[in-house]
Order: sequence, then structure tokens, then C-alpha cells
Amino acid sequence: MRSGYDPVQVDALIERIEATLGRGALDLEPVTADEVRSATFASRRRGYQETAVDFALEAFVVALETMAKRPVRLALAEPTGELLREEWFESQAGRVEKVVFRPGRLGTGYDEDEVDAFLDRIVATLRGTTGRPVTAEEVREVKFATVVFRPGYLITDVDAFLSGIADVLEQRG
Repeated sequence: MRSGYDPVQVDALIERIEATLGRGALDLEPVTADEVRSATFASRRRGYQETAVDFALEAFVVALETMAKRPVRLALAEPTGELLREEWFESQAGRVEKVVFRPGRLGTGYDEDEVDAFLDRIVATLRGTTGRPVTAEEVREVKFATVVFRPGYLITDVDAFLSGIADVLEQRG
């Protein structure tokens, strides 16, 4: 009997990948290209052929990296009669609270504390709980300090995410 990668583990990872790429269940934890690269699987009798799985995962890595370079659009559905305006903005605030940025590369990135504080202001704006709301213009023009040789957020991830947030804030008015 031949052995290979545990089908249950492989299928679970592929399900997360497909959800991240927008082709599967939306309630699964998103996965990054780096997580896919470092994935390991137990060996099982009658498991998936390792070479085929490795080849497929490499293709998924390319797809995830390509997706990460595209601007993130949060305004997936505009408020309608079915989804009241305030509920929609609350759902967008929840997305901001849950965002996870990859670490900066080569020891550089945006200062995490500055980005987190700005995101807190955006959440308060979306919920209408601040006297000093953030405007779409501020989001498009914000400049964060960059850090070197200490933890920081990947600059392209933050910039792409904020581009989508600016579109959401324009609707907040």
C-alpha cells in the first residue's frame, strides 16, 4: 500500500485557501501564501500523492500572492432595504477590527502602533462613536512611520486595505 499526505489535513487546508480566494465558505480563517508554503501533513496509507499536492499548493501560493497585490475592497455590498445602513457600517467596522496584516519584509514595515491607532479611529467613525471622524481623504493621505529591524506591518497590505476603507468611508458621509 502506498502512503501519502493525510487527505483530511490536505482537504482542510485547501478549503481554507478556497475561502480566502473567495471560492468557498466565508466563515473559515483566511490563509496566507506563507502558511501554505510552510504547511506539513501527516503521512497516511492511501493518502494523496505528495508530488501532486505540492504542485497544487504551489499554484495556490501564486494565486494568494496575486490576490494580496490587488487592492482589498471592503464594500462588498452596499446598504439596501434588507440590510439597514447602520448594520452595514457595523459589519464594516467588524471587518476592520479583524484585519490581520503580514509582517514587513526585510525588517521594514509600517509602525504597528500607529496603524492600529488609526484603525481604531476608523472603527469609531464607522460606528458613529467619535467626535473626530476620519474622512476618506484622510485615509488616502495618511502617512505612517516606517520601522526597521523591529515588528512592522507589510506596507503593501496596509495600503491596499486602506484603499478599500476609503471607499467605505465615502459612503458613511
